[in-house]
Amino acid sequence: MAMPALSDVYQLRIRLCGVSPLIWRRLLVRSNTAIAELHHLIQAAFDWSDSHLHRFVIHGKDYGIAYAGGMCFSDDPKRVRLADFGFRINERFCYEYDFYDLWRHEIRLEQILPFEPTQRYPRCTGGGRAAPPAGCGGPQAFLALRERFSIFHITKRLLRLVEEPEDSYDPEAEIQTLHYWLGVDRFARRRFNQELHQDALKCMTATETSVEVLR
Repeated sequence: MAMPALSDVYQLRIRLCGVSPLIWRRLLVRSNTAIAELHHLIQAAFDWSDSHLHRFVIHGKDYGIAYAGGMCFSDDPKRVRLADFGFRINERFCYEYDFYDLWRHEIRLEQILPFEPTQRYPRCTGGGRAAPPAGCGGPQAFLALRERFSIFHITKRLLRLVEEPEDSYDPEAEIQTLHYWLGVDRFARRRFNQELHQDALKCMTATETSVEVLR
């Protein structure tokens, strides 16, 4: 297959491995998206905090943003673009985050689409369920917590907090936790796309400001 043009758009399906029901996102990104950009996009899509190490494994080689005390990478993640790999339709690669909890994401190229000037990129066109809370211990620990926080348990704890708030060491934090588990099967796609749009506007404003300064 010929190298795709930089104006192409990749439809990526990103699946979090080792958990059920499925947690996934579908993203449309430009083929000239850099590895560093994709890292930040995945962090936002899964609501990760970007406070742990990460790496992409593509064609048997590691890529990512290097941090002090962490992994070193031979390539500049701001210069390596998705188009450089010559991906084929349905080809997969891996993104790992937090080497202690070890969240593995399978990324599959579903389609290569033509760039549409009237559309916004990057954009999320689908997804399912909230990502696990940071620091919960990994896939197996998350599944155990999911089983523990049944609707019965959540309702019981909420009623207890209303009747006897002193029963909790930190009522506000516990309410936030219960709120997360109430919405664990929902993914706020529209809100995520709004955040992407706002970030794009900030980048455009920063760029225009820099140009004005140079003038």
